[in-house]
Amino acid sequence: MNIHEHQAKQILKKYGAIVPEGVFALSVDELVKKAKLLNTQKYVLKAQIHAGGRGKAGGVKILDTIDELNKAAKELMGKTLVTHQTGPEGREVKRLYVEASSSIEKEFYLSCLVDRASSKIAFISSDQGGMDIEEVAKKTPEKIITTKVDINNEISEKDCLEIIKIFNLNDNAKSQAISLIKSIYKMFINTDANMVEVNPLILTKEEKIICLDAKVNFDSNALFRHPEIIELRDLNEEDPTEIEASKHDLAYIKLDGSIGCMVNGAGLAMATMDIIKLYGKEPANFLDVGGGASKEKVSAALKIILSDKNVKGILINIFGGIMRCDVLAQGVVDAAKEINIKVPLVVRLAGTNFKEGKEILDNSELKLISAENLDDAAKKIVEAIK
Repeated sequence: MNIHEHQAKQILKKYGAIVPEGVFALSVDELVKKAKLLNTQKYVLKAQIHAGGRGKAGGVKILDTIDELNKAAKELMGKTLVTHQTGPEGREVKRLYVEASSSIEKEFYLSCLVDRASSKIAFISSDQGGMDIEEVAKKTPEKIITTKVDINNEISEKDCLEIIKIFNLNDNAKSQAISLIKSIYKMFINTDANMVEVNPLILTKEEKIICLDAKVNFDSNALFRHPEIIELRDLNEEDPTEIEASKHDLAYIKLDGSIGCMVNGAGLAMATMDIIKLYGKEPANFLDVGGGASKEKVSAALKIILSDKNVKGILINIFGGIMRCDVLAQGVVDAAKEINIKVPLVVRLAGTNFKEGKEILDNSELKLISAENLDDAAKKIVEAIK
């Protein structure tokens, strides 16, 4: 689960990190009213969307007066920002954030994430802050260091020094940076975060270490432990079909292709998407109905797939284990009774009760194409939508 920059900064601040003084609002009038209380010579206006690259897209502006802020905020509110992370459709700006300006001496990059390969926490640091870290990694990889930390209650002083050594700080700033690393680590562990990114982390002319930007996302599977974080969820930033899928506990991600996929098991879903691409088409979604889905859940999954106007055909690929093929088949039939399925439908069933499932589908009078295996299914759905 992602949150906005202003929310991330408040959590960081709670754990001891220093962030600029700032206010957010859902309307321009409210924003200007709050901004008048900021103690600053310049105002930094930032669009709040769940995507990076806002600055290049015109979503970050530095302004001298309240009147300039008011004008810029009116232009930005409701604007669709297109960045390298939003895709061509962009994201509409529905909330704004303004903070006090900072006098920047140096900019750094700092992030913290789960390294699943080593079962450790990985800190990535660079003295090339304020830039796309992917570009830095590509052009000057020596400017980035990765420090892997064992998961403990606290991070050691030694690890902290290793993480910040590339910053080349004096003793005063170094002490602040160590304190920040400890704060981020504690927050990361306590909130079940997946990633914390500060870009840029800055050293001001007054020799203060400040988190000038912040991006945080959390492990959705651990949110039941954090009701205060669930409250930060902004549904305006999520795809409506993905929101609907989450209500039914479906793992669904919308993609740009034309073949809708319904599969049980993440690995099988990935294989299904791969073989569709192998035969020259693109999947319209990732959808894992899970191992023990009910017919109601299967029916909901099919409706979600069909709500995508880009879908020209559907491939259902089920390997029955805990998930019984007859349950899947009944869910498909129930959904078909409510929705007029006008696109080709290819079904491949194997495993538990696949004969019973096939019989349900055969007797349903649905216009579907049966497949013997995954390769056969992929060929048939690609051919069917041509």
